[in-house]
Amino acid sequence: MLYPSIDSLLNKIDSKYSLVSVAAKRARFLQQNDDLRLDKYVSHKFVGKALEEIYVGELSYRVVNRADNSAE
Repeated sequence: MLYPSIDSLLNKIDSKYSLVSVAAKRARFLQQNDDLRLDKYVSHKFVGKALEEIYVGELSYRVVNRADNSAE
């Protein structure tokens, strides 16, 4: 069984798309920098570490509304 489960992660982030996006960005950041937020991780992969951070509440996201910059 996967830890943390997708169902428990969807309680933290409202959609699968947002969950994947946040986890992927954090995983890429972890690859480039050594910025670990937890003392111990179950996973040894960066994506797993990002998902664990989301699960315990160490990682969250916010929605940024971008203004439409198209010419009228």
